[in-house]
Amino acid sequence: MKILYFLVLLSFYSYINAQNVSVLFEELDPSVVTIKVIEYKIKGQRLSTLEGLGSGVIISPDGLILTASHVVESANEISVKLKNGMSFPADVLSSSTAADVALLKLRTVPPNLKAVKPADSNTSKIGEQILIIGAPLGLEHSLSVGHISRKMKKNMLTNGEMAGFIQTDASINQGNSGGPMFNMKGELIGIVSFILSQSGGFEGLGFAVDINTAKKTLFDVNSFWTGFDGLFLNEVIAGILNTPQRSGVLIQRVTPNSFADKIGIKAGFVQGEILGQKLRLGGDIILSIQGLSCNAPHDLGNIKLQIQNLNIGDQVLIEVLRKGKIIVLEGNFTK
Repeated sequence: MKILYFLVLLSFYSYINAQNVSVLFEELDPSVVTIKVIEYKIKGQRLSTLEGLGSGVIISPDGLILTASHVVESANEISVKLKNGMSFPADVLSSSTAADVALLKLRTVPPNLKAVKPADSNTSKIGEQILIIGAPLGLEHSLSVGHISRKMKKNMLTNGEMAGFIQTDASINQGNSGGPMFNMKGELIGIVSFILSQSGGFEGLGFAVDINTAKKTLFDVNSFWTGFDGLFLNEVIAGILNTPQRSGVLIQRVTPNSFADKIGIKAGFVQGEILGQKLRLGGDIILSIQGLSCNAPHDLGNIKLQIQNLNIGDQVLIEVLRKGKIIVLEGNFTK
C-alpha cells in the first residue's frame, strides 16, 4: 500500500512538473532567437561563402541580444530570426572569446520584443532543474530539460576574473550554441557555450557561461580589464612555455584602442594546442601588475583591488614575458 501511495505521489509530482515546464516554455520561447551567419572567404581568386547557425536570447526591448562569441566571431553578415518568423540584420556591439559571449544589436527594432530577466547566477545551486531553448541541428525553438550538474571556473581570464561556467546534463547539440539557460523561475542564468564529447554528439556534458560572467564581460565597458582576454596558465603549461614563475596570463586578444592596447600589450597570433588546451601562442605572458605576481588565481583579487584604487593619471606597471625576455610596460591609468 505504501509503495502504491509513493508511486501515485511520484506520478502527481511528475505531472505538475511537466505542466510547470510547459507553461514556462510558452512564456519564454518568444524571447529566443535563431542566429544565421554568413562568412566570406577568398580561395585563390574565388569568393566562397560559409553559413553557420546558432541561438540567442533577447535581453532588452530595444533589440539587445546575447549569444555565444564563437557563433558570430567570424561572421560578415548576421541575421536574427524571431519566433514569428521575421528576420532582421544585427551587429556585434561587444564580444569576448575568453568567456564565449557576445552582445548583438538589431539594426531595425520591431515593436513588442519579448525580453527576459537575467538572474544572479551565483545563487544557482547544483541539482536545480533548468531549461534550455534553441535550434539544435537546425530544429528551431526546441526545448531540453535537465539539471545543474556542476559549477566551475575556467582558466580563461575575462574582466579580471576567471570565467564561470555551469555544467548541465540537459541535451545540447550544434545549433544550441548561444541559446539561453533558464532556471525554473524563468530567469536567465547562462548562455550555452560548448559540450565535451568523444563522438561529436551530446554525451551528458554541456556547459553554459554563467550570466554574471556575461554581464561583467559585456557591460562593464570602462573597466581596466576589458581591454584583453587571457589564459591563466597552470604550472605544467607555464613550464612548457619557459615562464620564469609558476604561472602567468597568456594574452589571447587585445581590444583596439583599449588601455591594454595603448600600453603595448601584444596578443597571440598562432593557434595551437598544448595538452588538450587550445590557445593562441606568440603573445605576451603577464607576470605581474603593479608589482603583484600572477602566480595563482587568488592573486588576481589582490591585483584587481590595486587597480580599483588607482586614480586617473597614476602610473601602471605591467611586467610581461615577450620573446623570451622580461620587459616592463608603463602607462598612465585611464578609465
